[in-house]
Amino acid sequence: MGTSTAYGGPGGETPLVPSWLGDDGGGNPPGPPSPTPGPTPPNNPPPQNQPVTPPRQPIPPAADPHRYTAPRGNFTRFARSGGSDRASLGRAVSQYVSSASGGSRQAAQRMGASRVAGARLVSFLADAQVRGPQAALRTLNLESLAGRPLPEILVGLADHVCPGAGTVDEGIAREAYVETIVELTSAGITDLNALTADQMLTVFEIYATHAIEARICNDIGTKAITMPADAQAAIRVEAQLRDFIRNGVSDALVDARGPSASPLSSNRVQSFVDQVYEDAFRFLHARGEAESDQ
Repeated sequence: MGTSTAYGGPGGETPLVPSWLGDDGGGNPPGPPSPTPGPTPPNNPPPQNQPVTPPRQPIPPAADPHRYTAPRGNFTRFARSGGSDRASLGRAVSQYVSSASGGSRQAAQRMGASRVAGARLVSFLADAQVRGPQAALRTLNLESLAGRPLPEILVGLADHVCPGAGTVDEGIAREAYVETIVELTSAGITDLNALTADQMLTVFEIYATHAIEARICNDIGTKAITMPADAQAAIRVEAQLRDFIRNGVSDALVDARGPSASPLSSNRVQSFVDQVYEDAFRFLHARGEAESDQ
């Protein structure tokens, strides 16, 4: 939740994964295709290097218009309880993954901009570990930030990691990045020169947690702040949700990393990040099912 501004959530008829949200992280929807050239006179050869009009992307079929109803209702009950109704939280999250999103894989695909931003963040930190912070910053023309505390460096990297904030998806990625910077100081991770592999994964764990939290709150948790009776109850609701998500992301990181502690190569970063998001939603669904049965 953090600095997010709830907007009412997507409609149930919205496709599970919008057609413009591809594996490259989405961004802005593609513009209209170029106009189709007119017919060529029969006696004249066709012009050379004629641009080819790209085919129109098929419009995904509308999803079940009621798919958000159950998870939103359970999330509202959880918020109304001030954070004490863990069963409703579990049902809300498990229904969000299985019914509202169509499963863990499609839930992860909907995190388009957050997946790309997470990969950029991890790539920079891994590069700084291998070549040193100054060389990694020089690549991005940010050499002047060398020697500064990690939160300050990440502020300078914001436009590289999260270059846009025009869509809801991009706004979620940017918000999660800002929340991550704020949290790093309290986590004691402030020195890029001394950053360990475990700390690098902790930075990504914090980022992915905030990104998934913001996605869930924008989709089904629009009443999470207004529903509790007092400010302390609202804080408990936010803390319970974040802790729930953080545990799922942590489990996913353990699974994705495996027994090997070898550094991530640059060509593995995006697939690693994508796998963490998918596994996180899978674990969240399982944890939600377990909570709802208690």
